[in-house]
Amino acid sequence: MDEAKRTLERVKNFHYILILEGIAVGAFSGIAVVLFRLAISKAEEYMAILREFASHRAFMTAALFFMIFALAMLCAFLVKKESLISGSGIPQVKGELTDRIETKWYRVLAFKFIGAAAAIGAGLSLGREGPSVQLGAMVGKGFSRITKKLHTEEKLLMTCGAGAGLAAAFNAPLAGVVFSLEELHKNFSEEVLLSTMAAAITSDFVSRYVFGLAPVFAIETPEMLPLKYYWIVILLGILLGVLGVFYNASVKKTQNMYGHIKDTFLRIIIPFIFAAVFSMVYPSVLGGGSNLVEGIADGEFMLKGLLILLVVKYMYSMLSFASGAPGGIFLPLLVIGSVIGASFFDISAPLLGIDDIYLANFVIFGMAGYFAAIVRAPITGVILISEMTGSLSHLLTLSIVSLAAYVTADILGGKPIYNQLLERILSNRVMEEGRAAETRRRRGMKLTAGV
Repeated sequence: MDEAKRTLERVKNFHYILILEGIAVGAFSGIAVVLFRLAISKAEEYMAILREFASHRAFMTAALFFMIFALAMLCAFLVKKESLISGSGIPQVKGELTDRIETKWYRVLAFKFIGAAAAIGAGLSLGREGPSVQLGAMVGKGFSRITKKLHTEEKLLMTCGAGAGLAAAFNAPLAGVVFSLEELHKNFSEEVLLSTMAAAITSDFVSRYVFGLAPVFAIETPEMLPLKYYWIVILLGILLGVLGVFYNASVKKTQNMYGHIKDTFLRIIIPFIFAAVFSMVYPSVLGGGSNLVEGIADGEFMLKGLLILLVVKYMYSMLSFASGAPGGIFLPLLVIGSVIGASFFDISAPLLGIDDIYLANFVIFGMAGYFAAIVRAPITGVILISEMTGSLSHLLTLSIVSLAAYVTADILGGKPIYNQLLERILSNRVMEEGRAAETRRRRGMKLTAGV
């Protein structure tokens, strides 16, 4: 009787319990992601010092190349030991939430932390958001396993952790909530919403306590775009939709090319070699590139420089991500989107007589529309860019460009990037299991023949 009463009380207060659990998961996820961001920051700082020394002292170039080679070996070792830390981490979370992938949370948590910090710190064109989402999800899973929660509740806590991870990565709690619901959990129930919100807000508080209250991008947009130019925003959205489909196809093609290289180290060393070269000749393309966005919005790049940056950053992002090195695509694709938006403005503004003060507007339009076309999560994109720039004044134009990009990409038949990546992971796992079964069968035949 007492047991039944406790069960009924738990059911009655379940959403309150979930909120408290969301706060706990959010706090632990926030700590994990803050430490992750600090590790990346320190790694980038030391690599920048090495690059500076290498530019003045020839013998330090050897030290720089050796350090990058050592980080490549570390990443390859970790990926070989735990293949589910490869790439972004968001497809793996999607797979686990739908019971198609099972991970050892403590291994993924430790290996992803170290591997992604090493890859991004070395200069690969990867982002921190995907790893942060996976780290948060693993914190949620670990919390569930330690406290012995039921399977359904574990999925909710993983969703909380994923949202908290994104919130702490970009100081964007609302985007963390919406992304978890729109892209991961696919469920807008009250329990999921409230618990994920509690986790994201808590995680964001932890992050802001360490990194401050300033938004990720310090972009000034003095004027809102006049209504008479909104048709241009639709054209930009259509262009971004086309280019977003091309991006996803490029990722698939590059992964197929890497697929011919069976050795994990040989695959992962390729973008690290480029990191060493770019350290000497074009350091602007290294890392996620968040520092680039502000410079682009401030008009520091002429059209020719933007187009060169677009081509090099795009190709290097493909080489970095498709190699399987741990790291996300959010930040690099936002940077590429900002370059597209700025280039579109530089070409169209003189023809249409648009004032230069609207350059920054098109930079943020480019980020939101490109995100919507590639990820196919337009609501997340609008909220994410609004929070990352610290302004909600462009919601209408961001929504227009995102919707146009989303519809264009959908009409062209491109798959959302994380669905595409998850299908590839599942397909590779089936092939690996098939090869392992065939190897066991052959060994059995040899043993039988020997007898």
